[in-house]
Amino acid sequence: MGIKTYNPYTPSRRNMTGSDFSEITKKTPEKSLCVSLKKNAGRNNQGKITVRHRGGGNRRKYRIVDFRRLKDGVPATVIGIEYDPNRTANIALICYADGEKAYILAPEGLTNGMKVMNGPDAEVRVGNCLPLSEIPVGTQVHNIELHPGKGGQMVRSAGNSAQLMAKEGIYATLRLPSGEMRMVPINCRATVGVVGNVDHSLVNIGKAGRKRHMGIRPTVRGSVMNPNDHPHGGGEGKTGIGRPGPCTPWGKPALGLKTRKKKKQSNKLIVRRRDGRAIK
Repeated sequence: MGIKTYNPYTPSRRNMTGSDFSEITKKTPEKSLCVSLKKNAGRNNQGKITVRHRGGGNRRKYRIVDFRRLKDGVPATVIGIEYDPNRTANIALICYADGEKAYILAPEGLTNGMKVMNGPDAEVRVGNCLPLSEIPVGTQVHNIELHPGKGGQMVRSAGNSAQLMAKEGIYATLRLPSGEMRMVPINCRATVGVVGNVDHSLVNIGKAGRKRHMGIRPTVRGSVMNPNDHPHGGGEGKTGIGRPGPCTPWGKPALGLKTRKKKKQSNKLIVRRRDGRAIK
């Protein structure tokens, strides 16, 4: 998918870019696969803000995407590629031979009329979903399960893919987009190919209003607040934070503090962290 630019008839338009949606072949969503999406503006069930800087934004319908791909041995035809406002990747509407419809993540190269299939007997082809045991070493995959049958949890955003590096015993080793090397049970499923909408990361938002359309509210720096609002606040003019390191509005360390538990069970499945260090 390409990137389009705009004539700079306002200052905010000068550097703004957007997607040209050349991959999109179907404009309206499938009603039977859409559900309403309630806004909560970052509030929990008590009405307290637990996630800051959320609120407003355009109305959305949630598209029910099939991350599990458990309908084995039944060929499906791609009806169209659609835009999904809830994720960076595009989605593909497929229709199985028995008439059932479903949404899947649209990999790069998937177009209308192509056939896709799930299960261990499927070909190793873009859009097909197979157990890692049936995929050749070196293949690019996405939508990877961590637990068999639970559905894809890793590598689902636009332009991403993981590479199958090795298969040994009951585990397959994957190189994730972050550079982390991780072992996954070999009977977990993954979809062949790279997630589509590769140019998504090149889009320049351009103006504040466009962020508001996405439901993201402004973020104010702690250093420009008062001391009673943030630990970084106060002082005459521009001053340092006055602490050994940066912290959150509630005084907890931020920016670089490792929060992963030392004894997390899945540590034993990580061969190499994304920073290049081996897990001890």
